[in-house]
Amino acid sequence: MDETLTAEQAGKQAVHLPQRFVLAEVLDALVADGILREADARLLKSVSAASTGAGRHPFVIIADRGWRHASEPDRALTMDDMVQWLAQGTGLPIREIDPLRIDAARATGIMSHAYARRFGLLPLEVHDDHVVIGVASPETADWMPELERVLGKRIERVIVAPDEIEHYLDEFYALSHSVLGAHAGQNERLDGVQNLEQLVEMGRKGQLDANDQHVVTIVDWLLQYAYEQRASDIHLEPRREQGQVRFRIDGVLHPVYQFPPSVMGAVTSRLKILGRMDVAEKRRPQDGRIKTRTPGGSEIELRLSTMPTAFGEKLVLRIFDPEVMVRDFSELGFARDDLQRWEALGAQPNGIVLVTGPTGSGKTTTLYSTLLRLARPEVNVCTVEDPIEMVEPRLNQMQVQPAIGVDFASGIRTLMRQDPDIIMVGEIRDLETAEMAIQAALTGHLVFATLHTNDAPSAITRLLELGVAPYLLRATLLGVLAQRLVRTLCPACKRPQATDERLWQSLVRPWNVKPPEQVFEPEGCPECRHTGYRGRIGIYELLTVIDRFKSSVGPDTDLAELRRLAMAEGMKTLRLDGARKVGQGLTSIGEVLRVTPAGSA
Repeated sequence: MDETLTAEQAGKQAVHLPQRFVLAEVLDALVADGILREADARLLKSVSAASTGAGRHPFVIIADRGWRHASEPDRALTMDDMVQWLAQGTGLPIREIDPLRIDAARATGIMSHAYARRFGLLPLEVHDDHVVIGVASPETADWMPELERVLGKRIERVIVAPDEIEHYLDEFYALSHSVLGAHAGQNERLDGVQNLEQLVEMGRKGQLDANDQHVVTIVDWLLQYAYEQRASDIHLEPRREQGQVRFRIDGVLHPVYQFPPSVMGAVTSRLKILGRMDVAEKRRPQDGRIKTRTPGGSEIELRLSTMPTAFGEKLVLRIFDPEVMVRDFSELGFARDDLQRWEALGAQPNGIVLVTGPTGSGKTTTLYSTLLRLARPEVNVCTVEDPIEMVEPRLNQMQVQPAIGVDFASGIRTLMRQDPDIIMVGEIRDLETAEMAIQAALTGHLVFATLHTNDAPSAITRLLELGVAPYLLRATLLGVLAQRLVRTLCPACKRPQATDERLWQSLVRPWNVKPPEQVFEPEGCPECRHTGYRGRIGIYELLTVIDRFKSSVGPDTDLAELRRLAMAEGMKTLRLDGARKVGQGLTSIGEVLRVTPAGSA
């Protein structure tokens, strides 16, 4: 399996495993094998059992001490050292736990929580002919014959760190218990719900109890788990048999859990209540917001969006972490020369600056980071958004509400009467909004706005296609920033390899940039869930509009000619900026090619 390491990989030397897995005997065995210093073992033996924590695994007690490794005094003795020692002595493989790869509902069904805790077991996988169970004290396996007889399946044991068993044992069983409890508490007729019309009828009858304690527990777990896993979005997707929960992590969706239709409906209703949405209305899409706190006390914004589907309401929660949303420009991935030009645009007294890219390309993060840097006490920064992505006290934010006639164009008109210095327009969607943004720039305001185009030069042709007069663009447009997010290589497992000349040229064309001798490619490890990537960074294409460039903007403007002129004036394409990050070892050539349009080279 991808997640396992064989005992041979853990080492070859002889291991003195204890007869009983109790603290004193484990200490003696670790000393005998040169892992723990004898003085440290003697000190721990003299400590009372009450002070070390009755019932705790010996490895956990030892790891908490932070002692040095007996054979390598320059580093600390870690849990991994002891787990590898145990694997070497037992010949069992080590398993790193990735909770997103475990079907917790099925795994916890093979034994009770009490049985698992009694023997220190963590059920991991259920197959047709065998089950995989994690253990941390494998000196005895008296439970195996009994369990094999009950299950009618062969048991495979793997070594799992005891602190992971403790954590995931409670988490998996608590969630499964809540799901089963919520399911049992619902009217059995709910299991047959398979279409939108039935869901609407049941919503009117109020048969879904969104305040059931089991449902509350599931929602709390869902939000906390998403934050722990660095998810940017939570997808709750109803299906005919089982509802699907998926997390988007580093731009990729991962299956997380499956809920019965009745539980999925109750969880969705609970989230709609928290988001101050109409629970009974299931025919129309709705939007809402939730603010919650992490265990560390920091606030997290959640934006909710529902959509009616064939089997019920699909709910997506987008997570806005202020620590991620507002970041230093160097963390966002700006090259030094691009950053200097971007800051120069923000220092202009008036004009329009556009940020372009598809949904999920990081435009909001770039804009908020920029606005908050400009929002000094003497500056009035106003925004009109749909919806407000993140509530920020230093900004005056206005929500678009088409139902009462407040659209982007009327919002800009209102903001212009609020004595602003800087205006941010959430999105230019039509000619009226574009003209109002230009009017704001002409009357002495600095305007930031977003637009959906493939690259920076395309933003100019898009505005011309909307009907904006060329002379107005020449008078107001300061610059255009196009961007994408690429996944960054996992530092724990990225591997070097010789540069593929053909692929490199596809990134740097038409510039003659010499390829590096080697680049890095994804490998995959437990740290990155075997994807090879962990985290994301921006790649940018910044077009600054100068006098020479303005003269080429007209009714018959040619996109290819605009691109050529922009590159002649110093614009680096998305792919060239991606190649720069490939050369720095931050990402791979394949990842840059995946997210950038072919015309960006």
